[in-house]
Amino acid sequence: MNVKRKALRAAFPHTIPIMAGFLFLGIAYGIFMQSKGFSFIWPMLMSMTIFAGSMEFVTVSLLASAFNPLYAYLLTLMVNARHLFYGISMLDTFRGTGRKKPYLIFGMCDESFSILCSTKAPEGVDHGWFCFFVTLLNQCYWVAGATIGGLIGGFLPFELEGIDFVMTALFVVIFLEQWLSQKHHLPAWVGLGASALCLVFFRSDQFILPAMACILILLTVLRKPISRKLEGGEAA
Repeated sequence: MNVKRKALRAAFPHTIPIMAGFLFLGIAYGIFMQSKGFSFIWPMLMSMTIFAGSMEFVTVSLLASAFNPLYAYLLTLMVNARHLFYGISMLDTFRGTGRKKPYLIFGMCDESFSILCSTKAPEGVDHGWFCFFVTLLNQCYWVAGATIGGLIGGFLPFELEGIDFVMTALFVVIFLEQWLSQKHHLPAWVGLGASALCLVFFRSDQFILPAMACILILLTVLRKPISRKLEGGEAA
């Protein structure tokens, strides 16, 4: 028990910034689901079982549309494809974590990945339990926010029309953050160009999968030129 308590105390301070963000976004997500007619049970269970913020927002529209499992599978794969690379990067970090490893794999999110890549367990703290509590705390924040949002959504004294824009705003903020953090924007231009092109040839409700497929193909083909450009910029 002392081993677990020490790991929890060591992990908690690293997750405090995540708590602030996850509670806010989780509440927005819960309110969003409530505005679409889902009770608080839905965001609570989805945040516990899916735990992929962007995909949970997308899932709302999937639940409200015609049942199409193949489309849902491909969309989920595209939206969360980055986790394939997360998993490869964490092979050494998760080695030796024993029975905790399945949950660490399931609970991996952008924020937990960032913490575990940049932070090592303090001396005297079990590495496996440290990783476990970083992951668990982050998920608890998200589940709590989503549940609170689902509960209070029905009691808000104002109209919730337009709350679904929160998903668009989330993706715009993520895009802008990536844009500002990089000197070279060729991958971003590839994404914008492919999306605009697919929007012209496909309906607005059907262009996401073709756009993501085009982006993946183009980035794969242009991988070496992009790498040379980025390396050249760093060297300069």
